[in-house]
Amino acid sequence: MTGHPSPVPHFREEGPSGAPPLLLGPSLGTSMALWDGVAPALSRTHRVVRWDLPGHGGSPAGLIGAGATVADLGRLVLSLADTLALRRFSYAGVSLGGAVGLWLAAHHPERVDRLAVVCSSARFGDPRAWRDRAARVRARGTGPVADGAAARWFTPGFTVPALLDDLRAADPGAYAACCDALASYDLRPLLSSIGAPTLAVAGREDPATPPAHAREIADGVPGAALLELPGASHLAPAERPEPLVAALRAHFDAGDGAAAGPAAGGQAVRRAVLGDAHVDRAVAATTPFTARFQDFITRYAWGEVWTDPTLPRRERSLVTLTALVAHGHMGELALHVRAAVRNGLTPEEIGAVLLQTGVYCGVPAANAAFGVAGKVLAEMAEEETTT
Repeated sequence: MTGHPSPVPHFREEGPSGAPPLLLGPSLGTSMALWDGVAPALSRTHRVVRWDLPGHGGSPAGLIGAGATVADLGRLVLSLADTLALRRFSYAGVSLGGAVGLWLAAHHPERVDRLAVVCSSARFGDPRAWRDRAARVRARGTGPVADGAAARWFTPGFTVPALLDDLRAADPGAYAACCDALASYDLRPLLSSIGAPTLAVAGREDPATPPAHAREIADGVPGAALLELPGASHLAPAERPEPLVAALRAHFDAGDGAAAGPAAGGQAVRRAVLGDAHVDRAVAATTPFTARFQDFITRYAWGEVWTDPTLPRRERSLVTLTALVAHGHMGELALHVRAAVRNGLTPEEIGAVLLQTGVYCGVPAANAAFGVAGKVLAEMAEEETTT
């Protein structure tokens, strides 16, 4: 459904009305169409509400004026949430939309459950550059800005013409007012006050907000996580929707308890057992071909089997090591030797498990397993001495 004009931004709702609410904010110059490749997947487990910046997409230009601030945009989002009777909500935003999310989490912590900031920043460079851009757009419109946008928004050879059309169609006065908001924005002093679980996502090839901006957010917000997406520039939801969906679902589902289904605990257990580095690589490498499989193993293997309290994780590692040896899955065995140590098994206990597999799975299989496990344990011992 699409909704009310003034005094709230234009918006669209997707997903079950009783699901946990998730608001999605756009980047400067784009409309809610920026989330087209992401919102449908998120709406399976959330009540997704996308909104347009003033003068962008379907939002009236008069919602803000010259000298606007990010706080003004944040208050528009709060008005939208109030209109929809959303007392608390999770939030994800790109660039300026991410800045709005940071402002909301810092100034209205009682409203924000979980936060994701995508290709965004706590301060967007020299304020003079934004004031200069605002002046040019007021004088000449958004056309000249749109002419160079593809190089800032996308990696070479990739483009989304509809998003560039959104920029050309944006109201110059409202666009310039958003530039004013970026010029006066500096949330760095407040990062440490944010209590909402936060995920900072960077496009590894983003020239507008390079990964250092996301690292600053992740370092400043207590307990925040950081993910860099290879092959992504500034508009990561358009260019790399599959790994972004996987990351956002893991982040937001983790806070929704039973309402989100098996994925709620699955991603947390997967990270606890396999480690953040492995899971981040798996998420970043997700493609349209593998996206459903990633979702399957998170929900079924990790969200139902590994979260079942009948067996402790230590015992599950014993079973898993044996099964992997039996089927000759030595690549997975290396991964799960590390997991077994993380779950409390000693090298001696791992060796005893592999010795027993020699009886029941065959000596050649056990021989290969000892080779794999010995190498992994040696690597882990070396890593301990160098940290």
